[in-house]
Amino acid sequence: MPGRSAPPLVTGVSPKEGPPGTRITIRGENLGYDTNDLIGLKICGVDCLLSSEWKSPSKIIARTGPGKGKGDVIVITKSSGQGSCTVGFKGYFVQIGPLQESAIWIDESQNVISNMRHGRPQSPIFSKEDEDPLGISDEGSHAKFTEEELAEIFSECSGNMSLENFSPAWYLLENHHNTGFEDLKAGLAHMKRRATQRSEGPIAFVKSNLSSTLDCVDSLEAMYEKYCSDDIRGQSINSYAVLLMQAKSCADGLFQEVLGRKDKADSTRNALNVLQRFKFLFYLPLNIERNIQKGDYNLVINDYVRARSLFADTQVQVFRKVYTEVESRVNSFREMLQSKLYELPNTLEEQKKLIRYLNNLECPGDPAWECLINQQKWLLNILHQCKDQHIEEEMRCVQTEGDVPGNLLRSPGNNKFRTPQKVSFIEELTELVTDNFPDLWKLGQAFFSGSLFTKESGEKNFKVDAAKHSKFKQMITGIIAVFANLVRTAFLPESLENIAGQERAQYGVWHSAKQDISGAWLPICVRYIRNCVSSLTQLDLPGDSSSLVTDLALDMRTNCMFTLLKQAIADVQQLHTKETWMVETDDESGGTTQLPALFENIVNETIQHLHEVVVQNKPGEPEIFSQRIVQKDATILCTQLLQAFAPCLNCLAFTPPPVTNTNKRMSRPNRSSDPNVDVSEEGILPLDKRLIIMLSNCNHTMERVLPRLVENLNKLGYVEMNKALKTAESTYQELDDKLFEAYVEEKSNPIVGTMEQNMYSGKFDWRTCKKPYGVRNYLKEVIMQMIEVHAEVFAVSPAFVTRVTKNVIEAVAEEMSRLVECITEFSPNGVLQARLEVLALQQTVQLYQTPHASECFQEALDALPAIKQDDKRIVEEFLNKFKSQMKVQLMCFYSDSLLCDRNSSNA
Repeated sequence: MPGRSAPPLVTGVSPKEGPPGTRITIRGENLGYDTNDLIGLKICGVDCLLSSEWKSPSKIIARTGPGKGKGDVIVITKSSGQGSCTVGFKGYFVQIGPLQESAIWIDESQNVISNMRHGRPQSPIFSKEDEDPLGISDEGSHAKFTEEELAEIFSECSGNMSLENFSPAWYLLENHHNTGFEDLKAGLAHMKRRATQRSEGPIAFVKSNLSSTLDCVDSLEAMYEKYCSDDIRGQSINSYAVLLMQAKSCADGLFQEVLGRKDKADSTRNALNVLQRFKFLFYLPLNIERNIQKGDYNLVINDYVRARSLFADTQVQVFRKVYTEVESRVNSFREMLQSKLYELPNTLEEQKKLIRYLNNLECPGDPAWECLINQQKWLLNILHQCKDQHIEEEMRCVQTEGDVPGNLLRSPGNNKFRTPQKVSFIEELTELVTDNFPDLWKLGQAFFSGSLFTKESGEKNFKVDAAKHSKFKQMITGIIAVFANLVRTAFLPESLENIAGQERAQYGVWHSAKQDISGAWLPICVRYIRNCVSSLTQLDLPGDSSSLVTDLALDMRTNCMFTLLKQAIADVQQLHTKETWMVETDDESGGTTQLPALFENIVNETIQHLHEVVVQNKPGEPEIFSQRIVQKDATILCTQLLQAFAPCLNCLAFTPPPVTNTNKRMSRPNRSSDPNVDVSEEGILPLDKRLIIMLSNCNHTMERVLPRLVENLNKLGYVEMNKALKTAESTYQELDDKLFEAYVEEKSNPIVGTMEQNMYSGKFDWRTCKKPYGVRNYLKEVIMQMIEVHAEVFAVSPAFVTRVTKNVIEAVAEEMSRLVECITEFSPNGVLQARLEVLALQQTVQLYQTPHASECFQEALDALPAIKQDDKRIVEEFLNKFKSQMKVQLMCFYSDSLLCDRNSSNA
């Protein structure tokens, strides 16, 4: 045993007041080392050791005895003796009613009123004026309602709690009309506690008043021993027993009516307690309906699961009846959820919620799998409905507007373009697939992962059915196949030739199946397809489904590329109808019309559009030029596109179409600027003008446009474009040679054809001609005609001046040589005249002489007889005179340096 320590000290009591039997907690210091060390506990002077429970050296729990008034709480221990306290406890006696248990003797002399008026005892009337069921203190001197006022307000009611017509409102107005709401709430809690204490029964009463009960038992035993010691014969004990039995019988008769009502009240209270205790079940049918209307399905399911776990196997008839009603409501709830689940379209999250609800309700079957099947059928149905709707609309348009191809259509009655039906179809079809298919796929993944199944109860273990895996894969592949075939039927019907006729018929027959969608609309369709396929490939589809959509997108891209290239070729081939013959000159390209720029714009716009819509790959898409056949066809079409402008130039040069009114108006400035140009009534230029303009266009296209176009094609990923460039250059070179020969022939023939006639005009004869006086006019006319050609070419394209002039001079030199060689006899004057004219022509065109032209001039000079030195001087004088007289005209045949030399010599 430890040594003696400081005496016990009580520093806290909770609660600090209460009636006998109140359970209190005592706290302090040195309250004993253990239970055996605690030998005494007095509360308000009453020994309460028997009801005490030692917890620790600083805590004791006990029940108070019948002490009244404020007193000390003293703890006595073996080790430290009697202690002291700094706090106290206040004991008080609660006014006990006639039907309440009490652990102490109650003086009933003031409560029982005897009345024997009719010769028999009646039920006693107990005064409850001093009883406060709310446990709220008196309100003091506040004015109260009179009984007359309350009777007037509450007719046929009473404020007496013992009567059947008791009115709580009367009681509150009479006793607590100034009490605050919080105090009334505290009073209600007090009433509930008291009711709970009464409902606990005699055992709880004995537990709370154990010390008083033991005191009563001790007193009865002591009394019995005393009586036994005084009553030697035992007669008094028997007489006391008879008297007690008579007193009991009298008491039973006196309180029979009251006790009967009490039993009835207890029975009612027990029934209400049952209702209160199981109100969850009794209110459940109504709560289910209310929660369903509010959409709080989780609460409905949780309540049902709880009720099922508690009352599914109950044998109580009332509970079984209510539970049967609950099952009926839940069955209706299941049907409602199933109908909602099958209503489409619906969001993925909503479908998951409905499936989880049905699984938690243990719906028969497999709601998730049935939902997948239903959604697959619905999606296939709306795809076919979309196809049927647009085919019918196309047929209606054909009947009302005639057989119109799938190009830009005009709506009746206005000038607005109407979207082709196939374009509207592909837009709606891809939207349906993009919006609905991912939900089906994700729902299937959730189904096979088990996330759709509740895990609240460990009884259900989800196992994936391997057969459903393959079925779901077939469902997905079927939907993708239908989507791809519907698109192919509308845009790529030739790709479905291997499908049986009956199966192919289900994809519909388009009226415009053999007509291509215009190049203006096809890229839009490809964009719809690629966006849809991109969203599908992100879902990680099975191999078959993924290849179907990938091949579809690639085929649509390829078809769009080929169609747009063919459309561009057709557009280029029609450029000759847009020629205005307005020549625009710049330092780089010389003189050209608008056609080369239009050609370049068409090609650049086409390939740029194709790059944006077709060629440029999105993530997961194959390279469009990865297939050799696509490379080959694309190279051929690009080559044809680059070559397509050559026939257009050839047509304009040799067989030009009539110029339209618009082109006439646009070409007026060109005609008015050159009054000597002979323009036909159809607005067509002469052949020589057309040839030189088209020659300039051809050369500009070959030298500048084609290299830029091929460079752009290479940059955008087209293959074998250098090969296409060589092929195209060969085509344009052939056209260039053809145009050049035609132009040279057109310009040289008039000059050469008139030389002989003009040489012998005026009956000129080399044998009898007079002494030369200078260069004759026919030669001057030939030179002027060559100057005219020079000026015409220079005005269109200075780059062609040398090339054209040399060829014209060659033709003139050949003709001059032929004419001189044909002369059989010369007079001395004739020799001088012929030599003067040959030398004048030769020196005039000296800058543009080719080796062949020089040979021709030399042959002409060799054919002439030799002359004397004096004659050579005469010829030289005439040549200088000729050059001086025609100085201005001959400037076009001189280079800058030569002009400077001649100017200085003349000076």
